[in-house]
Amino acid sequence: MRRLWPSFIAFGLAVALSVWAYPRLPAQVATHWGIEGQADGWSSPLVAVLIVPVATILLAAVMLAAPQIDPRRESWQVHGQTYWRVVNMVICFFLCIHLLVIGEGLGWGLPVARLVPMAVGGLLVLIGNLLPRLQPNWFMGIRTPWTLSSDDVWRRTHRLGGAMMVIAGLLLAASGFVARGLAFTLVVILVAFCVLVPVVYSWVLWRRATIQNAGAAK
Repeated sequence: MRRLWPSFIAFGLAVALSVWAYPRLPAQVATHWGIEGQADGWSSPLVAVLIVPVATILLAAVMLAAPQIDPRRESWQVHGQTYWRVVNMVICFFLCIHLLVIGEGLGWGLPVARLVPMAVGGLLVLIGNLLPRLQPNWFMGIRTPWTLSSDDVWRRTHRLGGAMMVIAGLLLAASGFVARGLAFTLVVILVAFCVLVPVVYSWVLWRRATIQNAGAAK
């Protein structure tokens, strides 16, 4: 549990912010924004203040259980520290989004449509740098049938995937400065490409290894 102390702090801050903000929020709070930066989804104050704390509890419960039920439990002895760093990063990211939603509801004038892509992009960059450190497991990483069937394919795919995730994060963060409308859509397509490439790459590596092994057996 000590490994989650940044998450506990983030959760405490989110709850404190929710308690303070709830009586001050208007009847409807914007909780979703379109690609043009205009709010297109609203929630009640109660839902707005509960989304992140509840999501944090659910995520923490799943992440705490994962190492105990993973068939590849031995991997956690190697990459456990990396795993908890990623969990803490995601929960701290939740706090940032919570702050933006509450701040928008209170009329702080925050550029949410600009800051959210920057926050998501920054998170992808941080996770991308840690991705190659993950060992084969069933809960975190690029889990395709081919990476899960070969430790070598896993390692090589995650080296590429980490680099591609950093690229995707930088593109998405940059879109917060300059992109609107079509430009933002193009950035999302590029990010999707960065996600798709490691998946295809894992199949290519697995297929190549399968052919080589079949040839050696003959």
